[in-house]
Amino acid sequence: MVKTNKYMLRIFIIMSYVLVISVITFLISSLFTYLNTGADRAKILHLEVKKEVQYLPKLTWAENGNEGREMDDQVLNSIENDYLDAWYVKNVAFRNNDITGIEDFYTESARVNLYDNIYKNKLDSLTIESTTFKHKPDILFFSEDGQLIVLEDKNVIEYKKFYEKDELVFETTEENSYKVILLLEDGFWRIRHMVKQSSKPIAPRFDAIPMNFTMKGINYYPKDTPWDMFGDDFKLRVIKKDFKIIRKAGLNSIRIFIPYEDFGSAVVLPEKLEKLRKVLDAAEKNNLKVVVTLFDFYGNYDILDWTLNQRHLETIVNTFKDHKAILAWDLKNEPNLDFDQRGKESVISWLEQMLILVKSIDNNHAVTVGWSNTESAHILSDKLDFVSFHYYEDKANFEDDYLVLKKQIPNKELVLGEFGISSYSGLWKPFIGSPEKQAIYHEEMQKVLNKNNISFLSWTLYDFETVPSEVVGKLPWRVNPQKEFGFIDVKGNKKPSFKFITK
Repeated sequence: MVKTNKYMLRIFIIMSYVLVISVITFLISSLFTYLNTGADRAKILHLEVKKEVQYLPKLTWAENGNEGREMDDQVLNSIENDYLDAWYVKNVAFRNNDITGIEDFYTESARVNLYDNIYKNKLDSLTIESTTFKHKPDILFFSEDGQLIVLEDKNVIEYKKFYEKDELVFETTEENSYKVILLLEDGFWRIRHMVKQSSKPIAPRFDAIPMNFTMKGINYYPKDTPWDMFGDDFKLRVIKKDFKIIRKAGLNSIRIFIPYEDFGSAVVLPEKLEKLRKVLDAAEKNNLKVVVTLFDFYGNYDILDWTLNQRHLETIVNTFKDHKAILAWDLKNEPNLDFDQRGKESVISWLEQMLILVKSIDNNHAVTVGWSNTESAHILSDKLDFVSFHYYEDKANFEDDYLVLKKQIPNKELVLGEFGISSYSGLWKPFIGSPEKQAIYHEEMQKVLNKNNISFLSWTLYDFETVPSEVVGKLPWRVNPQKEFGFIDVKGNKKPSFKFITK
């Protein structure tokens, strides 16, 4: 019996040993296969290159592949993904002067020039921030064994900024054409050779669109969902009721806000578009024109994100460019407040590129920017269709400030895009505001607006019970006054200022 037990124990130990060795061999084999055939290079490098998240220039294939030979959609998508990822990784490399990721998207011979240029730029303290907006590739040759492709990428729109020791020295937008050879290695398409065939700088034209409409309007959020108009508590019946109040008050226009992240960022959510459509339909039914302010709660402006911003903007403008309620597109609310943190020239460059895109899609509606004050209102005034500025300073100075701005920008209509005062008078600002003082303010402002025939959009229809911290922070002496700028209080009662919501 003892001998039998020893024999069985020996067999068990041997079998366990064989099993462990087999498992280890399998794991090593699987890892080897993963790294050499099916690995996600982005995850290996911790680079996380995901085109749908980080890089989305507009790409249009010519002939859907090379003429005379049908291209499989899966192969074409694979080529497109790897080709655009190669552009993205190169842009990152030249911005950071770091070769990380290059070897996964370029063959050994193609890496030589890239590495040389990156090392030279680093030595000269030169960095290049760049992106591409459009690609139109055409496959000229696809080898019989499916391992080599020659393509021509015509009329690539590229934007570049050159910095020397962190100082901007040159900025350009170019239309370039390339001939590219790609090899299939380890299941991925790598660039073997890329030659620039032609290049020319481009300067977009900005044809002005006259407004021919005097705005007498208001910035609008529903009372219970300020800064979250298209969220889970979206109530169309409430919005329709409010639009009737606005129209009955003698106003003809509203300004609304599209939150970038809430709408899905680069890939706009269909359900959000449907909510926006319902709002525009309700506005049209009430004879209200709408200024749509884009990119609310967005403040990055990084060149590497521009293609994502463009796909977002493109979707919204394309969807609603023919809607009869649309009056104008406002690219961004108070972007000059981001100058200090994000860099003035970066913000302005971003605005200009978004303006170019809107103009290329919609040539029937005006485009503006909602500057936070009169001091910044001259920026891009030669390119925008009308100048919109906000005014929360002493009303006694408004007319003089307006006339100075009018003299500075004589050929563009000026619109007072936001103005108002709070009726708040409480612990944090005692004896400062009151409903009566608010009414006097609006009465006197309307006299000036009427006298100078100034288009306006006041702030705002309602008082709010809550204000998100993203708007003015959490400090109570800022939050509480922000709650009471409305013409109607939180209980739905019209305040004394309502009599002066328009002239």
